[in-house]
Amino acid sequence: MSAWADWFAEQRSTRETAGLQRILRPRELGDELLDLAGNDYLGMNGHPEVRRGAAEAALDWGAGAGASRLVTGTTAVHTELERGLAEFTGHEAALVCSTGYHANLCAVTALADRDTVIISDAHIHASLIDAARLSRARIQVVAHNDLDAVRAALAEAAGRRTLVLTESVFSVLGDTAPLTELATACAEQGALLLVDEAHGLGVLGDGGRGLVHREGLAGHPHVIMTATLSKSLGAMGGSVLGPGALIDHLINRARPFIFDTGLAPAPTAGALTALRILRGRPDLPARIRERSAELADLLAVPRPAGAVVSVPMRSPQAALAAQAHALAAGIRVGCFRPPSVPDGISRLRITVSMGLADAHWAEAVRTLTEIVQGHRDRTGTLSAISP
Repeated sequence: MSAWADWFAEQRSTRETAGLQRILRPRELGDELLDLAGNDYLGMNGHPEVRRGAAEAALDWGAGAGASRLVTGTTAVHTELERGLAEFTGHEAALVCSTGYHANLCAVTALADRDTVIISDAHIHASLIDAARLSRARIQVVAHNDLDAVRAALAEAAGRRTLVLTESVFSVLGDTAPLTELATACAEQGALLLVDEAHGLGVLGDGGRGLVHREGLAGHPHVIMTATLSKSLGAMGGSVLGPGALIDHLINRARPFIFDTGLAPAPTAGALTALRILRGRPDLPARIRERSAELADLLAVPRPAGAVVSVPMRSPQAALAAQAHALAAGIRVGCFRPPSVPDGISRLRITVSMGLADAHWAEAVRTLTEIVQGHRDRTGTLSAISP
């Protein structure tokens, strides 16, 4: 065991020197910090109706699903949520998984194998990267949002089953993918485009239906979608959406779905309740975008398409120092550091949330503006590298 102990110590020392050591920080009940670090974009996690729906489902169905979805782990709540998600986003069918990570694993590993080519945007989420590797497909990574590179890769893969992976809103830079052009390129070559709407659902499109819906691609024969239930819907879990034939295939072939215990009834019902609230409050997504634009303008960084404002910092240490300064001021913000950032640039990750009252939001904006300005370099800029 001493060899392993030495290795663990060496690994930790290397991380600490580079400013990349991470630790878990439990939250306590009654925490009065203003939370701009989580992913509760619409404030649904703390919404009394969402909490009540989750609590009642736990009392009705128990603490967990009790088994995999194919055994006895599918409840009426799961089915109702799947119908609601499909209808809301304009897809024929949906399949709910235990996490958003699992949703991507399910979709990619069930669709791709050794005979498949996967064309992957360089900035996709780790879950899609891991899914591509697990699929054993031939993977070609292309430069971020490089349409010409995607078209060239598609032409090279002609005649083989091909899957293109992208996100609607990228979580680090906050930019969007050219979905219409990607879908056209895929259709021309008979490829399938998988769009992860984790950061688009509830934020973009008509009433928060996402970028796929906004671009008229819901139901497109060459486009499928994944999404999380843990961001705009404030619960947990994930979903794959597309034609009924896709969902039938996943139920029968997606190992992360088949062999995993189903999503617990409480978050399932919580997400369903949040979806109902979102339907009745189509103004919420627009208000999120307004707050994102306001904060980005004051921090002198590009406006994001979604709810995450990304502020580049000179180093991991500088990002950690600014994060600690914000915490001392009563505001919790996130911190992107390698390897979580695809371009290697450390950033403050500030999540806009409608869970903050207007007065608290104004206080947070004022404080964060002062903190970021205080951490700029001597030339008055955050970094020589723009996001």
